[in-house]
Parts: sequence; C-alpha cells; structure tokens
Amino acid sequence: MKPFPWNAAMRFGLGVLRLPPRDFWAMTPRELASAWSALVGERAGPMGRRELDELMERFPDGQ
Repeated sequence: MKPFPWNAAMRFGLGVLRLPPRDFWAMTPRELASAWSALVGERAGPMGRRELDELMERFPDGQ
C-alpha cells in the first residue's frame, strides 16, 4: 500500500484550489479527489442500477 500523497494534496488544495488551511484539513480524501476530478474533467462513470434503486427508495417521488 502506498502512503497518501500529502505533499501533492496540500499543493492542490492550498495552492490550486486556494482553500484556507482550516477548510483543507476539514476535507476528506474523497472530497479532495472529487474536487480534483471536477477540475481535470474525469468522470467516475454512470450510476449503476443498484445505486439508482437505492436512491429511488431513499427519495421516492410524491404520492
């Protein structure tokens, strides 16, 4: 397992995104990765049927 790339993460979060240190350190690695993918245009891919079914169950349309 590779160690987390803290130097690169700090350069991106503090330097590129210009987050205040308080906000950077409050982020999860997943949130930081999401910001990175939004900036470079990567997509996680389409939602699968199971995820859609779970969302529909959690947030049903009105009666």
